[in-house]
Amino acid sequence: MKRSKAYQEALKKFDRHHLYDPAEAIQLVKEMSSTRFDETVEVHVKLGVDPRHADQQVRGTVSLPHGTGKTRKVLVFAKGDKQKEAENAGADYVGAEELAEKIQGGWFDFDVAVATPDMMSVVGKLGKILGPRGLMPNPKAGTVTFDIERTINELKAGRIEYRIDKTAIIHAPIGRVSFEVEKLMDNLNTFAEALIKARPAAAKGQYMRSVTICSTMGPGIKINPLVLMAVNKK
Repeated sequence: MKRSKAYQEALKKFDRHHLYDPAEAIQLVKEMSSTRFDETVEVHVKLGVDPRHADQQVRGTVSLPHGTGKTRKVLVFAKGDKQKEAENAGADYVGAEELAEKIQGGWFDFDVAVATPDMMSVVGKLGKILGPRGLMPNPKAGTVTFDIERTINELKAGRIEYRIDKTAIIHAPIGRVSFEVEKLMDNLNTFAEALIKARPAAAKGQYMRSVTICSTMGPGIKINPLVLMAVNKK
């Protein structure tokens, strides 16, 4: 894969094999960003679990104290009073069967979907469409709920969902390169603490095997996972 000149130059600014302290790695990510847009800062964590086993799944949500820097479009499946609650809380789209029909027709102009439990008979039919896109409302992710107002507020403020992939890696946004180092550190530590709390009882050995941080277009910088775990162990 051919990399851009800016990417090649960025590679010269750090040691690809060194395990950096979190704050040092974040500073490098910020310094190496050379695009004209405000890149997302992403963290990728390899966990010591086997996602093929049901008792070693890692999934959940966490509210980042400084948000992700992105305004998320929230869609809510609800009726009656809950529909009004969603509208008043600032949901971008609210409805029921008519929204389901739009989605079946190929419309996906939203970032996260929320549903009240009584709407799952309608939403359930969209599983094959929304599931592969990571948009399916799910009780474990807190997006199937009657607490609509609080959920919308949290999602708009920076609540993110994380889940392990088939290679035992979790990917998550923790802000933008324009964020101060301290704010990115706060978000990273909050995310790491949530991952540690979500550790399955069946996990063996070192839990965080590797941690890499990067910007959207930048190279990955390795963070010392033991340092990150030590700081966030409660």
